[in-house]
Amino acid sequence: MRATGLVTPTKEKKMEQKVIRELTTGEIVERLDEEKRQLTKLKLNHAVSPLENPNKIKAYRKTIARLETELHRRVMSGEKLTKAVKKV
Repeated sequence: MRATGLVTPTKEKKMEQKVIRELTTGEIVERLDEEKRQLTKLKLNHAVSPLENPNKIKAYRKTIARLETELHRRVMSGEKLTKAVKKV
Protein backbone atom coordinates (compact mmCIF):
# COMPACT_ATOMS: atom_id res chain seq x y z
CA MET A 1 0.00 0.00 0.00
CA ARG A 2 1.10 3.53 -0.69
CA ALA A 3 1.34 6.12 2.00
CA THR A 4 -0.52 9.29 1.08
CA GLY A 5 2.38 11.63 1.86
CA LEU A 6 4.91 10.03 -0.49
CA VAL A 7 5.96 11.66 -3.72
CA THR A 8 5.14 9.50 -6.72
CA PRO A 9 7.73 9.38 -9.47
CA THR A 10 6.90 11.46 -12.52
CA LYS A 11 6.14 9.51 -15.63
CA GLU A 12 8.97 9.92 -18.12
CA LYS A 13 8.14 10.40 -21.75
CA LYS A 14 8.88 6.94 -23.12
CA MET A 15 9.56 6.33 -26.79
CA GLU A 16 7.36 3.44 -27.78
CA GLN A 17 8.29 1.05 -30.55
CA LYS A 18 5.47 2.24 -32.83
CA VAL A 19 6.79 5.82 -32.61
CA ILE A 20 10.32 4.65 -33.38
CA ARG A 21 9.13 2.72 -36.45
CA GLU A 22 7.70 5.93 -37.91
CA LEU A 23 11.09 7.70 -37.74
CA THR A 24 13.43 7.77 -40.71
CA THR A 25 16.76 5.99 -40.41
CA GLY A 26 18.58 9.31 -40.17
CA GLU A 27 16.29 10.46 -37.37
CA ILE A 28 16.87 7.20 -35.51
CA VAL A 29 20.64 7.64 -35.72
CA GLU A 30 20.40 11.26 -34.53
CA ARG A 31 18.08 10.31 -31.68
CA LEU A 32 20.32 7.40 -30.71
CA ASP A 33 23.33 9.71 -30.50
CA GLU A 34 21.39 12.22 -28.38
CA GLU A 35 20.02 9.54 -26.03
CA LYS A 36 23.53 8.11 -25.49
CA ARG A 37 24.85 11.59 -24.63
CA GLN A 38 21.99 12.13 -22.17
CA LEU A 39 22.59 8.74 -20.54
CA THR A 40 26.28 9.52 -20.09
CA LYS A 41 25.40 12.88 -18.56
CA LEU A 42 22.88 11.27 -16.20
CA LYS A 43 25.37 8.62 -15.08
CA LEU A 44 28.01 11.24 -14.34
CA ASN A 45 25.54 13.37 -12.40
CA HIS A 46 24.39 10.31 -10.47
CA ALA A 47 27.98 9.46 -9.55
CA VAL A 48 28.48 12.94 -8.10
CA SER A 49 25.18 13.24 -6.29
CA PRO A 50 22.18 10.90 -6.24
CA LEU A 51 19.48 11.62 -8.80
CA GLU A 52 15.99 12.44 -7.63
CA ASN A 53 14.68 9.67 -9.87
CA PRO A 54 17.38 7.07 -10.67
CA ASN A 55 14.86 5.15 -12.79
CA LYS A 56 15.59 7.71 -15.52
CA ILE A 57 18.83 5.83 -16.19
CA LYS A 58 16.87 2.64 -16.82
CA ALA A 59 14.43 4.47 -19.10
CA TYR A 60 17.27 5.90 -21.21
CA ARG A 61 18.91 2.47 -21.50
CA LYS A 62 15.65 0.94 -22.68
CA THR A 63 15.07 3.72 -25.21
CA ILE A 64 18.60 3.24 -26.56
CA ALA A 65 17.96 -0.50 -26.88
CA ARG A 66 14.71 0.14 -28.77
CA LEU A 67 16.45 2.52 -31.17
CA GLU A 68 19.34 0.12 -31.75
CA THR A 69 16.92 -2.76 -32.32
CA GLU A 70 14.99 -0.83 -34.96
CA LEU A 71 18.21 0.29 -36.64
CA HIS A 72 19.46 -3.30 -36.71
CA ARG A 73 16.14 -4.53 -38.09
CA ARG A 74 16.36 -2.02 -40.92
CA VAL A 75 19.94 -2.98 -41.76
CA MET A 76 19.02 -6.67 -41.80
CA SER A 77 16.04 -6.00 -44.07
CA GLY A 78 18.41 -4.53 -46.64
CA GLU A 79 17.98 -0.82 -46.08
CA LYS A 80 21.26 0.91 -46.82
CA LEU A 81 22.76 3.47 -44.50
CA THR A 82 24.64 6.40 -45.98
CA LYS A 83 28.16 7.17 -44.82
CA ALA A 84 26.97 10.31 -43.01
CA VAL A 85 24.47 8.24 -41.06
CA LYS A 86 26.78 5.30 -40.42
CA LYS A 87 29.14 7.28 -38.14
CA VAL A 88 27.45 5.83 -35.04
